[in-house]
Amino acid sequence: VWKGIDLEPKPPVLAKSVEEQNQTFQLPPGYVMEPVLTDPQIDQPGAINFDANGRLLVLELRSYMLTADADRELEPTSVISRWEDLDNDGVYETGGIFVDSLIFPRFVMPWGINSVLTMDSNQDNVYLYTDTDGDGKADKKEFFTGDFGRSGNVEHQQSFLYYGMDNWMYSTYNTFRIRWTPEGVIRETTGFNRAQWGVCQDNEGKIWFQGGASGLPSYFQFPIHYGNFKVEDELAEGFKVPWGAPMHLDDFQPGMQAVRQPDGSLNEVTGSAGNDIFRGHRLPAALLGQYFYGEPVARIVRQINPVVKEGITQLHNYYQDFKREFIVSTDPLFRPVDIATAPDGTMYIADMYHGIIQEGNWVQKGSYLRTKIDQYQMDKIVGLGRIWRLRYEGIERDTIRPRMGEESPVELLEHLSHPNGWWRDMAQQQLVHSRDNSVKGALEQIVANSENQLARYHALWTLEGLEILSPDLVKELFKDQDPDMRKMALRVCETLIKQGEKSLGKLCLEMTKDADYEVVMQALMTANFLEIEGWENATRSAIASYKERGVLLIGEQLLGREEEPGFFAASDFSPEEQNMIKEGATIYQELCATCHGINGTGTPSGGGLMAPGLANSPRVVDHPEYTIRVILRGLVGEIEGKNYTGGFMAPMHDEDDEWIASVVSFIRTNLGNDASPVTANQVAAIREATENDKPYTFETLNTIVTKQLTPTKDWIVTASHSGLARVGGTGIPFGAFTYEGWTSGQAQEKGMWFQVELPEEVVFSEIHFNSPPIRRGWRKDAPPPIPTYPHAYTIRISSDGTTWSDPVAQGSCNDKNVLIKLPPSEGRFIRITQTGEKQNEAPWKMESMKLFACASKEQS
Repeated sequence: VWKGIDLEPKPPVLAKSVEEQNQTFQLPPGYVMEPVLTDPQIDQPGAINFDANGRLLVLELRSYMLTADADRELEPTSVISRWEDLDNDGVYETGGIFVDSLIFPRFVMPWGINSVLTMDSNQDNVYLYTDTDGDGKADKKEFFTGDFGRSGNVEHQQSFLYYGMDNWMYSTYNTFRIRWTPEGVIRETTGFNRAQWGVCQDNEGKIWFQGGASGLPSYFQFPIHYGNFKVEDELAEGFKVPWGAPMHLDDFQPGMQAVRQPDGSLNEVTGSAGNDIFRGHRLPAALLGQYFYGEPVARIVRQINPVVKEGITQLHNYYQDFKREFIVSTDPLFRPVDIATAPDGTMYIADMYHGIIQEGNWVQKGSYLRTKIDQYQMDKIVGLGRIWRLRYEGIERDTIRPRMGEESPVELLEHLSHPNGWWRDMAQQQLVHSRDNSVKGALEQIVANSENQLARYHALWTLEGLEILSPDLVKELFKDQDPDMRKMALRVCETLIKQGEKSLGKLCLEMTKDADYEVVMQALMTANFLEIEGWENATRSAIASYKERGVLLIGEQLLGREEEPGFFAASDFSPEEQNMIKEGATIYQELCATCHGINGTGTPSGGGLMAPGLANSPRVVDHPEYTIRVILRGLVGEIEGKNYTGGFMAPMHDEDDEWIASVVSFIRTNLGNDASPVTANQVAAIREATENDKPYTFETLNTIVTKQLTPTKDWIVTASHSGLARVGGTGIPFGAFTYEGWTSGQAQEKGMWFQVELPEEVVFSEIHFNSPPIRRGWRKDAPPPIPTYPHAYTIRISSDGTTWSDPVAQGSCNDKNVLIKLPPSEGRFIRITQTGEKQNEAPWKMESMKLFACASKEQS
C-alpha cells in the first residue's frame, strides 16, 4: 500500500472558479460544458432531479466530510433546494431551500410539482414533503412508507428512489421494490441489486443499478424482480481500467498499488456515483441508449456502450481503445456524483466539487488516504458544488418549459410520444397519479395504433398504473408483429395474473415457443416469477429448442434455483416461521383477499372499498395485538372516519391459534408490511385475555391496544456513558432509537445505565432493541462475533426521575434482538441498568430501540 509513496510537503490543492474549472475539461470534439447552477447558490450537491414543471431539485449533502474525521456528518444541516430558469436563458437563477434540516438525506424524488419524497440517514421512514401555500418551501410532512432503511455508514445505506416505467419504485441496496396505490404503498421482494449510488432505466423500462466502491455498474442484465442471474463476461475485457488525467496526487484509497506509473493516474476504478441511460433529444443521436456514470476518484465521466448479443448484454467502455474517457478533468476537485437526462434534451452532471470523496471510516488517522488528504490539505475544500450541462455545438437545448404539473390528462397524452424520455416518464407518472380514467380509450388507441413504439410502451404502462388495463388488449399484444411489444405485453400481464386473471397464464407458456428468442427469454422469466403451472416443463422445452445463449442461460439458471439459493434476498425467518407465513398466504388468498384485495389495497366496491387496505398499514406493523384482536373478536363501524361497504369484520375466534398466527404473520410480513411474525402462544394469550370481548369499534380498540411510542424532540434521553457509535456519528444516547445507534463507548461495567424521560406519563409494557455484535473478521474461520447486549439488566420506572420503583423486570440477554416484556408500569421515566459482571472488552450497544405502552393498568 505504501511502497513508493511521496511524503514530501506539498502545496495545498486549491479550489478554482467556475470559469477556471471549465477550462480543465477534456471533451470529445464538438461537446461543451456549461454551468447551470453553482456555488454559492448550492452547497455540496449529491444528486439531482426535475419536477413535473421542469424545476431542478438538488440534494445538498451539506454535512458530508466537512473534516477528515467526518465531524457533524449526522447533524440536521442538509437540504433539498429547488430552482427555476425564469428568464429561460439556460441558467437556474431563481430558487432556494425547499426542505431543510435533513440528516444526510438519501434521495430526492419529485411527486408532482409541489411535493418531494425523501428520508434521513439512519431512519426507516420515507416522508412526503409538500408546499401547500405556494411560498416555495415545504410546510407539510406526511408519512409515505416505512421499513425502508438499513444500518450502516452513510455510504452503505439505501439511496436513490427511482420511479420505473412499470410503476414500481426502486432504490439501491434494498432487496425489494415499492409501489404507490391510493390505498397505500405495497412492496415485493427482488434480487440483490448490490448498488450504492445510482438508479436509472432505459427506453424499455429496464432498471440499471450503479455500484459505488466497485467502480462498476452493479446489476443491469434483466429486470431485478426476476431475481439475480449470473453472467460471467458481462463486462468487456479491460472495463475496469480508467483513463483519467494525470493528477500526481496518488490520493486513492487502495494506496500506491492503484497508481498508474509514471503519470500518477488511477489504474483501476475504485469508486462510482450517479448513472444515466441517455434518452434525450438535443445531443448527437449516437448517445441515445448509451450508459453514463461518474468515477469521482478518477475525475471522469464514462460512456459505456451496451452490446447485446443473443439476448445477453456486455458493457464496453466506448473510449477504451483510445485510452481515454468521455469526460476527463485535470481539476482534482471534479467529483461527478450524479448524471441525468434533462427536460431540455441535454445531459446534466452534478459535481460535488469537494476535497474528500471517501467516507470517514476509510480515512482514519494513520491510513494511507488520510496521509494524502493531510499532505494536500484536501479537507479544507468544502461547501462548494456545480451543476453542468453537456451540450453539443450546433444543437441547441430545447427551450420549451414543461408545465405537466398543470396540464390536463388529455394534454399529458401528447407527451407520451415525446422524443425525450424524461418527458415521457413524467407524463406517465402524472397520468397515473391523477387516477383519471377518462383517458382509457385514448390510451388504448395509442397502444393499438400508434407508429411510435415508445409511446405504445408508456400508454400500456399508464393503463396498468391506472388499474384499467384490459386482459383482451394484452391478448392482442401477444400477437403483435413487433417482438418488443410482445415482450412488453408479457411484462405487463404479470399484474393482471397476480390479480387473478389466470387465463393469461396459459398464454404466457405458449409464448415460450415464440419465433423471437428474446420473447422466449421474457416468457420464461414471467412464467417462473408467477409460478405458472407447467413453467418447469416449458423451460426444459425451450432449452431443447433454442440455441441462443440468453435462452439457455435463463432457462438453466431458473431450473437450478431450487438447488442453489441466492437469486433472491434471503429470508430473515426460521423454517418454521416461513412455513407459517406460507400457510397464512394460502388463507389470505382464499378468504381475506375477497374484501381486502389480492395485493392488500382493498377491493373496490360502490365507489369505495369493501374493506380497508392492509398494504403498508401502520396499524398492521405496530404491535401485533391490534391485528390479533381484530381477527379474534371482529370490528364494526367506520375506521379513521371512513366507511366500508363490507360493513363488518366477522370474528374468527372459532379458528385455532395456529390458523390465526399464520394469517397475522403473513399480513405483517407481506403486502408492503415489514414487521415480525407472531406465534400461536401470542394468539393464545390474547384469546384468553379477551374471552368476553365483543366486536370492537375502531375508536374503542384504538384506546386499549398496546402501541409503539413515537420518539419526538420532547424526549430526553441520557446515559451514564456514551461514545461514537460510528465515524461521523452524533454520539448522543437518542441515537439508540435510530440505525445510528448508541454505545457506552467503553467495556461494559456494572451500574451503567440508559434512561428515557417522556413529556407525560404512560403505562410502559415492552422494550425492543437490537445490539449488533462486533465482528472479528469476515472469513468463515474468523473468531465468533463479540456480543454487545447488556450481560444482565434491571428496569425501573419513575414519575419524577428521583424516586424509582423496585425492578419491574430483570434478567439476562442471549441474543442480539432483545425483547423485554414488562408488567404494566406507569411513569414518565424508564431506566435500564447493566447489572452483569465484566465478561469482555465489548461495549454496550443498542439501536432501533422501540418503547411500547398500553392504555392503562386496568385495560392491559
